[in-house]
Amino acid sequence: MIKKVCIVSVLFILLMGAAMAQAPKYSNEFLNLGIGARALGMSNSNVAIVNDVTSGYWNPAGLAMVPSKYQLSLMHSEYFAGIAKFDYGAFAAQIDDKSTAAFSFIRFGVDDISNTTELIDAEGNIDYNRITMFSAADYAFILSYARKSKIEGLHYGANVKVIYRRIGKFANSWGFGLDVGAQYDLKKWHFGVVARDITSTFNAWSYNLNDATKEAYVRTGNEIPKNTVEITLPRLNFGAARRFDFLKKFSALIDLDLDMTFDGMRNVLIKSDPISIDPHIGLEFGYNDIIYLRGGFGNFQKEIDIYNKTRTTFQPNIGVGIVIKKMVAIDYAFTDVGNASIALYSHVFSLKININRKKTASGK
Repeated sequence: MIKKVCIVSVLFILLMGAAMAQAPKYSNEFLNLGIGARALGMSNSNVAIVNDVTSGYWNPAGLAMVPSKYQLSLMHSEYFAGIAKFDYGAFAAQIDDKSTAAFSFIRFGVDDISNTTELIDAEGNIDYNRITMFSAADYAFILSYARKSKIEGLHYGANVKVIYRRIGKFANSWGFGLDVGAQYDLKKWHFGVVARDITSTFNAWSYNLNDATKEAYVRTGNEIPKNTVEITLPRLNFGAARRFDFLKKFSALIDLDLDMTFDGMRNVLIKSDPISIDPHIGLEFGYNDIIYLRGGFGNFQKEIDIYNKTRTTFQPNIGVGIVIKKMVAIDYAFTDVGNASIALYSHVFSLKININRKKTASGK
């Protein structure tokens, strides 16, 4: 089984590298920010260990291990001093003892943007009453399914994604994509892999510009956009984690993830053309599976300072979590969307609720 997975992974890497080295980068990047304060506090190291409703985002295979009949998760965060708002909600439901389905919703947007394209009236006068407001927002609707395999410890899943992006009344696009993932648990070891946008995700844009807006574009030297298709290329994420138990009620979890892209050289720790690898590592210390302290390191990059010297930078994250009677989990993360030196850190809270939780062998 492991040999087959390795062969398929190598073929995937070679095909993506050969076919997509010249394609554009950084499409639908709002789907790479991460969700859930637990994962964010661990620098997005989650592919191998996720086992709740947030699996619909991180690795659909993890849904097969949801511990209750139903599970709900909510998150709100704000970035860039509150200018951009990120909202997430998901609901998972067990179909039977081997399979689970889930629906996830994501919105990342900037609201109340001033539209000044019609500031000047037909007579050339400035009229501030002509200023209107609009939002630039990205939406994702994700339908997920996971199932336990006949092989002990192995489970797999898939996502169907619908993406809607809107820039006020000026432009909008629709996109469609697919993800597939798998996890394998071996005693206290956990392994995971997920292939995102396996068929490439295509966003078809359409524009609605009136004469006044077109005139403003020409007058300010901007190019008038045309209908176009934006492509999100496949990426492959690997994860491996190990849990350690000690002193009866204490535990420690370490997780290493590797994010692989195939669109040419990126400014990450391991970079080449066309494959680049972005590693990130997360740590979680727990007491009695109730209280957790988390940390992580990611976003390793090479930067040139003012003295023209190259240095390696990274982004640290921290977080805490508490589980109340195994029914409600409240998590917090102090995190960022980029390097600590260029963007403000944000406080992220997320909530997870188990509904009709499974009983244990003791009946609890």
